[in-house]
Amino acid sequence: MTRAGRFVGRHLIMVIAVLVLLYLFAPIAVVILMSFNAPENKLSYTFDGFTWDNWLNPCEPLGLCEAVSASLRIGLLATVIATALGTLMAFAMVRHRFRGRSATNLFIFLPMASPEIVLGASLLALFVSGGFGGQLGFWTILIAHVMFCLSFVVVTVKARLTGMDARLEQAAMDLYANEWQTFWRITFPGVFPGILAAALLSFSLSFDDFIITNLNAGTTVTFPMYVWGSAQRDLPPQINVVGTAMFVLALVLVLGGELARRRRTG
Repeated sequence: MTRAGRFVGRHLIMVIAVLVLLYLFAPIAVVILMSFNAPENKLSYTFDGFTWDNWLNPCEPLGLCEAVSASLRIGLLATVIATALGTLMAFAMVRHRFRGRSATNLFIFLPMASPEIVLGASLLALFVSGGFGGQLGFWTILIAHVMFCLSFVVVTVKARLTGMDARLEQAAMDLYANEWQTFWRITFPGVFPGILAAALLSFSLSFDDFIITNLNAGTTVTFPMYVWGSAQRDLPPQINVVGTAMFVLALVLVLGGELARRRRTG
């Protein structure tokens, strides 16, 4: 075997991993590049020139900042509600035995396994025929987002709870810690990474959702709906500014969490 062949054999997995990462991050690189684009006309999506104007005037396209604000408010509220309810459900399903527990586990997975168009249409039928009187808008979007984020929170936190060593809590109780002290000093720190991961996942899903939101939005316009509507006419470069800012924010949060973990364990 030649030297090149031996090198490829030893580093094949690394080369494949690098190629996959390049494939995944290529669209993000295009979005970042186009956020600095000065297009010659509204219908052009080629890089015609460098400019800072898109970053200096992110709200220039009419309705863009309002759509981003609506998505942020819905995402934050849905994240808080779904994370709180899902964490309580995960604790109940892992730590307690009750009638219907197996069926509950099955029902938790149904929103994750069902196509979004099915969930969106069923929620639309519920809101129109239920007590909302067909008044679709901010609150119907929020209820829909909490509904599909809840399953992801339960599954994520439940996996973290299942992997925890129950002997740590037993040791704390043996050292005369009461239930609240055991929870806040042993259980909660152990399960917090799962709760944080569930919250970040919920916000990402909520901020990114289009199909369910579009069916239940009424006159409310979220950022994905704004992007879809703009794509029918023109695509302002400020949309790429928002996408780049969200990517950088997510990257900072992930890197900050990793640095904090290494500092605790190091």
